[in-house]
Amino acid sequence: MGEPEVRSDWDRARLIGLIEHHAGTTRPGWRLQAWDRDDSAVLRGWVALLDAWSLACPAPAAAEPTAVAEVVEAVPQLLSLLQLSAGPMQISALLDMLRQRVAELRTERCEVPQDATELQDATEPQKPAEGAVSPHDAEDTATLEGLLDWVLDALSSVGALTVREEPRDGPTGPESAGSAADEAKGDSREAELSALGNWAVWVKLEQICVAAQSPAGNIEQPAPDMLRGCAGLTPGPARAEYRAWLAARPVGSAVTELIEAARGDDALLRGLAFEALRVVGAPAEPAVRAVADESCLRPYALLWLAEHEGADPDEALDALTREEATWLWVDTAAAISDHGESPLLVRHLESAVQGTVPALLEEVRAVGHPRTVQVLVALAAAHPDPALAKAVRRAAFQVHTGGA
Repeated sequence: MGEPEVRSDWDRARLIGLIEHHAGTTRPGWRLQAWDRDDSAVLRGWVALLDAWSLACPAPAAAEPTAVAEVVEAVPQLLSLLQLSAGPMQISALLDMLRQRVAELRTERCEVPQDATELQDATEPQKPAEGAVSPHDAEDTATLEGLLDWVLDALSSVGALTVREEPRDGPTGPESAGSAADEAKGDSREAELSALGNWAVWVKLEQICVAAQSPAGNIEQPAPDMLRGCAGLTPGPARAEYRAWLAARPVGSAVTELIEAARGDDALLRGLAFEALRVVGAPAEPAVRAVADESCLRPYALLWLAEHEGADPDEALDALTREEATWLWVDTAAAISDHGESPLLVRHLESAVQGTVPALLEEVRAVGHPRTVQVLVALAAAHPDPALAKAVRRAAFQVHTGGA
């Protein structure tokens, strides 16, 4: 393997997270570390390479950036066509589809008003005779042909499809007449998705279908608004909404959005964000591990990791220290206080790991949660036992004044 090939493979490994450069050294990347625990991480790594095909194989230096951007945007439709065809397709058919899609993109980007169209019709010179090709169209076709070759080479290099010469003893009937122009140029190639490429495109199409079925219509909302929209849903519909929202955006940016929402002041969104991360599954593991040292996210992250590694949800609390469990109890109580009803806050007392209310109050005072005072005041106001309510108010006052 020559130096250019080594550099290319090295760059691709960095691109999809197999290796990382840090302080002048190279170390295993987050995706490579996940391979030991998750067999599907290998497939996700390849899909990441497919998604980054235009970076793995840069466009020709002489190509116009606008034309390159148009072609890159049109490639998903070409891949869908190849997947639906379930077999090889002539390059001429792909080129026709590329022309049509680029024309649609240009129309969407630059709509011409009706009065401007009428003025243009009145002033433009006579069109060329039927069948003639204008110099501009010929130049545009040549540009798209060159960029299609780049697309096919790039997708072939990442293993998504194969390009081969059509056998000379192939079809000769009327069905082959459409490729006569290609044969005249000596271009008898055809393209076909590989098994991996076919699977990846099918997964993408499935994600689009899931996103189109958003039950609550939150797929276009940012993560905090989507989570608020799911707050009133039961677990099943909420998970369906999470899946639809996730299918509509890259998994990396979706996980980042959810983590940022969890860092906010709303404890309810914090819990819901990690519920959505449970739907993400293994791809979220590196991000969850990265925030496990943040005090406000640590209990949620440890529970997520414990469940991800196979622990029963009912036993996952064993992964938390007593202090972390107490912090989580206060955070959950804050969510109930902000968004729930008083009886629910009273019942929340039963979920505390401490055996008695005095022990709970002592540890709540020590845990240092920023919402401790508000939670205790709300609990005192909601509890029907006057003696217990008085003890809770006293604890709230002691926390507020900094007492022991």
